[in-house]
Formats: sequence, C-alpha cells, structure tokens
Amino acid sequence: MWQESDQKLQASFLFKNFAEAFAFMTEVAMIAEGMNHHPEWRNVWNQVDIQLYTHSAGNIVTEKDRKLASAIDQVFTKYRQ
Repeated sequence: MWQESDQKLQASFLFKNFAEAFAFMTEVAMIAEGMNHHPEWRNVWNQVDIQLYTHSAGNIVTEKDRKLASAIDQVFTKYRQ
C-alpha cells in the first residue's frame, strides 16, 4: 500500500464515508502525537492521503516514518470493508 517516491512514503486510504475517514484520522493523530512524528495529510470526503518524511533528517524517509506507517496500517485494518 505504501509507495516510496520523492523522498516520501505515500499512501491513500478509502472509507465508507467522511465520518469514518475522520475517525481514522483522529486515531492516527493520537498515535502520531505519542511518537512526536506528524504526518502531512489531506482528507476529502472518504479519502485520506498521507505523506511521511522526517523534517529533522533533511526531509527524507527514516525508520520513524516506517514505524508510523506500520502503526497507520494497524489502525486501518479495523476500517477495511
């Protein structure tokens, strides 16, 4: 699901509706805050697009990004249809 290009990990997630997408984002936000590693993301209706990269490492993909991507995938499993 995650693609690495342009020094970023990128993925899109589809949901049944906006409320479900927003609930997913809320869960991810709490995890990201706990990791002190915050995604660049965008939400339009039932789709959430996420980009991960580490600013402090010169805007490249690091192990922090891979760990957050894995955590995001774990959250998403409960929303799969």
